[in-house]
Amino acid sequence: MSQQTDASPCGGVVVEFKCDDVKDSTAKHTRSIPGLALIYLKGPKFLIYVSGALSMWGDRMWHFAISVFLIELYGHNLLLTAVFGLVVAGSVLLLGALIGDWVDRNPRNKVAHASLFIQNISVTICSIVLMLVFSYKQRIEEIWDGWLTVVCYTVVIILADVANLASTALTITIQRDWIVVITGYNRGHLAGMNATMRRIDQVTNILAPLAVGQVMTLASNVVGCGFILAWNLVSLIVEFFFLSRVYRIVPALSVKPPTAETDGACQGRRTRRRLQGESNVAQPQPLTEGNRSSNVHLKEITNLPLCFRRFRWLVSTCKDGWMAYYRQPVFLAGMGLAFLYTTVLGFDCITTGYAYTQGISGSLLSLLMGVSAITGLMGTVMFTRLRKTYGLINTGIISSCLHLGCLLLCVCSVFAPGSPMDHSLLVPYFSSTSSVSQRQKHTYPLTGGSNQPLLPDRSSIHWTNNTVLFDNDPSGTTPESYISIILLFLGVITARIGLWSFDLTVTQLLQETICESERGVVNGVQSSVNYLMDLLHFIMVISAPQPEHFGILVIISVLFITTGHSMYFLYAHKAKRKHRLDT
Repeated sequence: MSQQTDASPCGGVVVEFKCDDVKDSTAKHTRSIPGLALIYLKGPKFLIYVSGALSMWGDRMWHFAISVFLIELYGHNLLLTAVFGLVVAGSVLLLGALIGDWVDRNPRNKVAHASLFIQNISVTICSIVLMLVFSYKQRIEEIWDGWLTVVCYTVVIILADVANLASTALTITIQRDWIVVITGYNRGHLAGMNATMRRIDQVTNILAPLAVGQVMTLASNVVGCGFILAWNLVSLIVEFFFLSRVYRIVPALSVKPPTAETDGACQGRRTRRRLQGESNVAQPQPLTEGNRSSNVHLKEITNLPLCFRRFRWLVSTCKDGWMAYYRQPVFLAGMGLAFLYTTVLGFDCITTGYAYTQGISGSLLSLLMGVSAITGLMGTVMFTRLRKTYGLINTGIISSCLHLGCLLLCVCSVFAPGSPMDHSLLVPYFSSTSSVSQRQKHTYPLTGGSNQPLLPDRSSIHWTNNTVLFDNDPSGTTPESYISIILLFLGVITARIGLWSFDLTVTQLLQETICESERGVVNGVQSSVNYLMDLLHFIMVISAPQPEHFGILVIISVLFITTGHSMYFLYAHKAKRKHRLDT
């Protein structure tokens, strides 16, 4: 028999040591296989999976393509891409709480439909603008002494940022709220849906950029824009229909009932206001110094212009959202997950770019990315198995230990043979001559002058996920040893098993413990914190951009990740102690 607390839509610390998901098992055995398949295909879970797959595929294609388009527009320079990344991260950081508050205050169907419409229409308009710019770039540059080009760049970045904000709102709505209601707060079903959505995300993360990259390489950027435009229009119609049907067949989605605690608090406030109003009618209150200052304060607020009052409300909403996030029982677990974003140990442009300088070919990098996707899928499978056997809290502990253990291989790679690490950065007593020889021995820069463009001609580029890989060999010589780079990628790839299992653990903890009335704003703040920590890792790379500095970035990344898991360990200790005290 398992030990677990009752799942509830609100509050408290969820402690789950063992799970027995045997509900509805007898009912399933009594139905025929074709009948079950038909019910599943018509059911809300399948519709959510298809809608999510279409949305994720479009997001992955767009995120990859917009970076490439901005590089192409600005003469093979990363300036526009950097500006776009800064605008996206900054907007979610500042507006995450407001987005979540908007999700909480409006009906679920209106939020989902509005987010879906804004996202797809923004991408569609942005694609049209890009097609016009690519087709008539020379003419546009001649108008207004080139200022029309600046206007086009600004419009593209703003529309892409709006699409990203709408995508964030849609993700919070569907993946953090809808699926909790659809599963009826059943922990086993919720874990299954979370794992399935993450598997879909892992597959689309690899296949979608490859698909749109092939279209852009074999045809042109204009055709690539047209392909994305058509996809978004078709996806908008299908997703709108599927989400509307899910909303109709799941009656619980049509209402947002307040939790017991919230309802009691609201009822108490209403009672106090009613009693206060009756007393005010019966006898007027004496004018005191406190009442006088309060009245003056209210009058000052009402006398402010509308724009200032609106700004004051926005600031107050953001503050309340961050305070609500801080008050959550799973605050430490959420912060721990956010700290995992400050890392260079992932398959992004930073790690793959470093591997390229160390003599790794583009074809091998593509293969390693495919293997990493498989290990990510293994992490989702491990999550469901561990949760059934050991419970949700212990699953996070096991996943954290596995993640940290695998990352020790990355730390070892810093000091292994073949590492370009300048050890004098760690041990200042090393001679400067040995540092220079190490740098010359193990670093393989791109051929050409120091002022050459960051990207070569399009004919020598393979478009892959989040990176640009070259056909030509990075260096005419082979490295002295591949031990360092092998240990690095072995640690990164195997660590994804524990990483995604831990991510799913924290995600479900947030779903189970956050009050339904605060689910949107808390997850919005969580997105803001994630983007903030992600910005820190880019600042790290800007501060230490050379390959011989990459070892320092690896060590700093492992320290951030260790801090994040330590926060989760502290949360788990508090949760278990609270469970023992309650029992």
